[in-house]
Parts: sequence; structure tokens; C-alpha cells
Amino acid sequence: MSKEKKMKLTLPEEELVGSGNLACQGCGANLALRYVLKGFGKRTVICIPACCWAVIDGAFPHSCMGIPVYHCAFETAASTATGVKAGLEMVGDTETQVIAWAGDGGTFDIGLQALSGAAERNDDILYVCYDNEAYMNTGIQRSSATPTGAWTTTTPVKFPKNQPKKDIDAIIAAHRIPYQATASIAYPEDLYKKAVRAKNTKGTRFLHIFAPCPTGWKSRPEDAVKLARMVVQNCYFPLYEVEYGEKYTLNIKVQNKKPIDDYIKLQGRFRHLKPEAIAAIQAEVDRNWERLLKKVNAG
Repeated sequence: MSKEKKMKLTLPEEELVGSGNLACQGCGANLALRYVLKGFGKRTVICIPACCWAVIDGAFPHSCMGIPVYHCAFETAASTATGVKAGLEMVGDTETQVIAWAGDGGTFDIGLQALSGAAERNDDILYVCYDNEAYMNTGIQRSSATPTGAWTTTTPVKFPKNQPKKDIDAIIAAHRIPYQATASIAYPEDLYKKAVRAKNTKGTRFLHIFAPCPTGWKSRPEDAVKLARMVVQNCYFPLYEVEYGEKYTLNIKVQNKKPIDDYIKLQGRFRHLKPEAIAAIQAEVDRNWERLLKKVNAG
């Protein structure tokens, strides 16, 4: 008998996202869905608009997922999920969970109207935005989730994006939904716990997951999880929960906040930035962090 200790699993062993899917190497969105479905289980329907996952899932009639998948139009993730949930309830099924699963382009921009409507009505769905900070599936175009100074195919090196990233979490908090949270693929236990809490909460829930894209960020695939960890440690993407738009809970309390420099230097999309531009991004991160701390302390 081997004396080697068995590795203790901290997440359910069951996988509902199959191998052999069409994700790029190092795809953060792939990990994000794996962890969320571990929290939700098989009794789930997922609605996917145009985004990377519309491709990753596989070509019709095949699917890499062990749950029903409903592909819908770019702007309709939330409204489609709302309709699926209503249909299930009409046939007496109140147990099956429904997830709207969209990228930042389909959430921050194109799908914001439908998401706002679902949140205002407090429809009983989970909306997940996996955030890779651009329209990656259609060619790495700028979205309103793209950070200041980043290269994309529509913000080339000589004309990088000069607007800050949209604060989608503040927009959702203004709807005062029962539960919302930020998460990162580098903290799977935290993400899993938030998925389970979302599953056990009635009404509209929103998860905002940081999911690096090596292809669009011009970074190494093996750095994807490292980058997703760095954004928490440098407070570019803090991990927290919000209840009814008022009570903020910080999940990872960063003691020694790291500078943004090392994170930026790992990505080709920022290679053109001068020191003064990086300093401006650092100042933006610091302001956002202090703003969040005030909300946490107020609760």
C-alpha cells in the first residue's frame, strides 16, 4: 500500500464541463464555468449569448457540457434566462436553476438593458459575467470593461483606450438585488462558495468573475491564474460580496497591497505604456480601492 497521502479535494469532484472543448490554452472563462457548475450541479439550464463560450461549447449538435444549453442572441442573455425560468415554473419545475452566462461585451455593453430589466424585476436567475476585458470572440475589440491604456484591435498602440473601466458592480448594486459578488479564477474555493450561496438565494443574483484571456492580453497561457491572483493582491479587482446593494463584505483582506507594475508588465497589451501612464493607472486603482473600503466600513 502506498504511503503517499491522498490529496484532499476542496471542491466537488464531478465535472460538468467536458474535456476536448474549444477553449484556447490558458482560458480563464473555461475555469470560471467549471467552478460555477460545481456549485450549481446538474439541475441547471445555462443561457449563452454570442461570446467565447458560444464557441467553446462546441459545434451543434455537440456540446461539452453535461447540462442543457440554450444559445441566444448577443443582447438577450438575461431576458432569455428569465423566459426559461418562467417556462420551467409554468410546468411545475421550481427546482431547476437558470444561469445567464455572458462575457463583458454582452454584459457591460450589449446586454446591459436586459440585465437591468431582470434585476429591476428581481427575476429568479443567476447572471454571470466572465470578464476578460474585451470582445475576445469577435477579434479583441474594445469594450467598456477594457481598462485604461490597453491595446485592442480597435484601440491600437498609438490610440489606446483612455477611458476608465466601467464600474458594472456599482451599476448592479444600484438595483439592490439580493446578492452579488466578485470572484477570480485564481481563488476557486472562494468562487465555489459564492456560486453555492447564489444557488441558495432567491431573486436576481450577479457574479462578476475575473477571467484572463492570454490570446487577447498577449500574455502566456501559463500565466492566466497568476494574473488572476495578482489583480486581487494589487487591489485592481478586489473580492467582495454585496447584499441588497448596501451591505459590502470584503472576502480577501489584502494586508500589503502590491503595486500594479508587475501585473502590467506580464501583458503585451500594455507594452506601449510609459511610466507616467502606469502611474496614472496605479492612482486609479488606489482611488477605487479606497472607495470600496469606505463602503465596506459603512456596512
